Amino acid sequence: MQQLIHLSNITKIYRIGAVEVAALRGVDLSIRANEYISIMGPSGSGKSTLMNIIGCLDTPTGGVYELENERVSEMDDNRLAEIRNRKIGFVFQTFNLLPRASALHNVELPLIYSGIHAARRKTIAEEVLGQVGLSDRKHHRPNELSGGQRQRVAIARALVNNPSLILADEPTGNLDSSTGKEIMAVFDELHRAGNTIILVTHEKEIAQHAERIVHILDGVIADDIQVNNS
Repeated sequence: MQQLIHLSNITKIYRIGAVEVAALRGVDLSIRANEYISIMGPSGSGKSTLMNIIGCLDTPTGGVYELENERVSEMDDNRLAEIRNRKIGFVFQTFNLLPRASALHNVELPLIYSGIHAARRKTIAEEVLGQVGLSDRKHHRPNELSGGQRQRVAIARALVNNPSLILADEPTGNLDSSTGKEIMAVFDELHRAGNTIILVTHEKEIAQHAERIVHILDGVIADDIQVNNS
């Protein structure tokens, strides 16, 4: 498998007045295409900062971040926005759906930003909603859907641009355990279909769906473990 992500000596320092807080202190991490990875760590460990940098939502203070051999750590905000829309699909704990838009329109949004023609957008969005089992709910608004269905819409939106990477931040955090298992089954199937998935979670049971678990503590990687899911 080819290398998708390479982080070398990544640091992130936040300045609060005269005080400097080191959220990341020299992180090295490589991820290959089609890997399924969980990133774990307690509150304040740096895992959210690391997720934001991988997702191009934030830039490192120092070090090198390469995504598909592009040095994104040196890109300006406009280029980072383009990378986020084209190469990264996001799934968040709180779904982040437009409340007055249908499931179909929510899924179409990244395609609108990509300049895809309306008829083509609809076709692609309908196909992806079918992949997550929501063809019969495409005209429903979020408040007409269950929590699990809303998260499936969010997953479909993440997939619609055929991204290089799916980045999921606590994707089952707002769901009951039964629905959470259903959502994790969707991620497992997406991985089997060839998608690269990075899952950020504090739940051990959720993390163990991945093939590899990276623990971060006090801004550094404490361990990087291969998981036997056979």
